[in-house]
Amino acid sequence: MNYLSNIIFAIILIVGIGYFAKNVKKLFRNIKLGQDTDVSDNKSQRWKNMAMIALGQSKMVRRPISGFLHVVVYVGFIIINIEVLEIIIDGLFGTHRIGLKILPISVYGFLIGTFEVLAVLVFISVIIFWVRRNILKLARFWKSEMTSWPKNDGNFILYFEMVLMTLFLVMNATDLDFQAMNSGNVISQYIAPWFSGLSESTLHFIERGAWWLHIVGILIFLNYLYFSKHLHILLAFPNTFYGNLKPKGQFNNLEAVTNEVKMMMDPNIDPFAATPEGAEEEVPAKFGASDVQDLNWVQLLNAYTCTECGRCTSECPANQTGKKLSPRKIMMDTRDRLEEVGKNIDANKGEFKDDGKQLLDDYITKEELWACTSCNACVEACPVSIDPLSIILEMRRYLVMEQSAAPVELNNMMTNIENNGAPWPYNQMDRLNWKNE
Repeated sequence: MNYLSNIIFAIILIVGIGYFAKNVKKLFRNIKLGQDTDVSDNKSQRWKNMAMIALGQSKMVRRPISGFLHVVVYVGFIIINIEVLEIIIDGLFGTHRIGLKILPISVYGFLIGTFEVLAVLVFISVIIFWVRRNILKLARFWKSEMTSWPKNDGNFILYFEMVLMTLFLVMNATDLDFQAMNSGNVISQYIAPWFSGLSESTLHFIERGAWWLHIVGILIFLNYLYFSKHLHILLAFPNTFYGNLKPKGQFNNLEAVTNEVKMMMDPNIDPFAATPEGAEEEVPAKFGASDVQDLNWVQLLNAYTCTECGRCTSECPANQTGKKLSPRKIMMDTRDRLEEVGKNIDANKGEFKDDGKQLLDDYITKEELWACTSCNACVEACPVSIDPLSIILEMRRYLVMEQSAAPVELNNMMTNIENNGAPWPYNQMDRLNWKNE
């Protein structure tokens, strides 16, 4: 029977990790649909950013209350899951608390005691998060883009964490041998009396049940990440590493346009020269982005990393003044469209077939794009270095350079610059007339 239990555990573990690996492969495939971009520069700064922002949570704590609670949950959940290593070994080899056979009782007790304290702190923090989201109803959690699934997703994760922390403590509280050791049961010793009066076999059944539910729950949680905003638990690290290091507001130049200008400025090149006979005429690259495949892979990584926390939207001046723009929605729409494209590829044996949709108009409207003031408030506010502005600018670039669909005011300004050398509709000779008034 013991071998049967080990076999069942191994099957559950292989299926859980295998399904997760399958989804990770799909995730990488979708991100690679983006255009190539060079982010190999300044690696020392990139490692520093990852250590400070992703690991050190430096931007998260700018809002002290939510930041501190998030650090507690982050640190607690990661450290507590070290216990998973022991559970996996016990499950595969039929041992019980293999750590006691490897470590001195005092060291083992210290580790488990630390895990128990952190479990309680995580549980309390999660309850506070739930209250903030569902009772206090903070405005950023109730914006128009937070429909049923995004809203419920946040709660599902909170419930998951509460259940997993409870199972861990119940598992320890009903383990008679562990309680008899009287080392490490910092919290569970106060839970154990709740089960007093039950027979030894019943306690063993509860302990085993909590043990199984805990590990199965962790595997379910692991696989739920792919479908959830909490994918940032894994992607925050590469996302902060590959984050934009250029000064905020610096607009990237298109190589095709730069080459065109250089050719116009070179007196040795005839801009009207015909293409040499036999040479293939190069198809010009698309300007800007109208769909997810036009964005670069870092921008698609940004979309998958988005935590939907709403800090970007809460800082956005356009959103604050009632405009339709929400930087969080930009990222959510990009991810939703990318997922749709990925499913299209899966359904068509590895090839994308035109579905008559695109990110522009079908997901993100022109009104949203032109509401942006390009102030970078959303970029500065994001705790994991996501850049919604870069996507907005690429889509506006497409509207202007591919569709000539800029707003009238912008077209007038560009016409004035072309004709008058200034944004204003005055002849160059009349520019200084104001000084005589």
